[in-house]
Amino acid sequence: MKSIQKWSKTVVALLLSAGLAACGNQSGGQQAAPDANHAKEPTELTVALDWYPNAVHSFLYAAEEQGYFKEENLKVNLQMPSDSNDPLKMAAAGKVDLAISYQTQVVQARSEGIPVVSVAALVRHPLNVIMTRKDSGIDTPQKLAGKNVGYPSVPLDESIVRNVVKEAGGDDSGISFTDIGFDIVPALTGKKVDAVVGGYKNHEQLILEKNGVPVNAFSPTDFGVPDFYELVLTTSDDTLGKKQQAIEAFLRAAAKGQEYVKANKAKALDLLLSKQANEFPLDKDVETKSLDILLPLMDAGDKPFGSQAAESWQTLIDWMKKEQLITQDVKVDEVMRDLAK
Repeated sequence: MKSIQKWSKTVVALLLSAGLAACGNQSGGQQAAPDANHAKEPTELTVALDWYPNAVHSFLYAAEEQGYFKEENLKVNLQMPSDSNDPLKMAAAGKVDLAISYQTQVVQARSEGIPVVSVAALVRHPLNVIMTRKDSGIDTPQKLAGKNVGYPSVPLDESIVRNVVKEAGGDDSGISFTDIGFDIVPALTGKKVDAVVGGYKNHEQLILEKNGVPVNAFSPTDFGVPDFYELVLTTSDDTLGKKQQAIEAFLRAAAKGQEYVKANKAKALDLLLSKQANEFPLDKDVETKSLDILLPLMDAGDKPFGSQAAESWQTLIDWMKKEQLITQDVKVDEVMRDLAK
């Protein structure tokens, strides 16, 4: 579910292989608004999830099951990735129309000249937390000084830890980092490291606590890291130019799906469990708690579901540049379009 990495060469290869100008899954032009009788053939949209189905995707399955996509004359195909870095690459190359990705990853890609753009903010605040075991005695970020932190070898996560420790008044110079991939839970359960970063408060933290490993969780935004959108909906510049009306229709249906989930949590969770992947089985108790955490974080308040603000993007761009996570400047009007209405 995570990470920003340097993968521009891979994307360029995908762009060449996909033949972006003549991608097979494009419908050939900007879609006209569907008429009341749905006389036109449905517009097909392929959407890549950021990871295997879990609580954050409930609104999509609800929109599909309740017929909200069909009402917008859309045929939506949801795909699971084999790797969390794949969806944005696939969107950039035109292999999918839309992809759920990460705001940080979109900024990284755009800084490398990859033509991707965010069209909606889904989870409006970070989920990534720094965790230590309750029995470790490391109950404040300052106490991470000199400790060994497990992380998925992502520069962003290292920057987060160092920022948090320094903001809390600690010394980050003696912190060591061990690459644990995404084995967040076993690394902390087995005391292989003193702390972990890269785990989410709506997933890994819940699993650890359910397995009898209470944790201290430090939220980076409480310690100087800017608030940012965890998950965003992305597309390529090319696809946006051809399918903007269909994407706007998708967002209207998605908003209805989110409202359904809020009003029918039990039914939405049962539907989600029926869609779970064999490779990533879900725990109903964990997903129930996860959804309770996610719903307020996905709420745009008096704005439409999916709304995003230029200020959020500019703040994140400035911070990532300061942290040398990107070397090229990124223009907000190129990296995001607020299409939620």
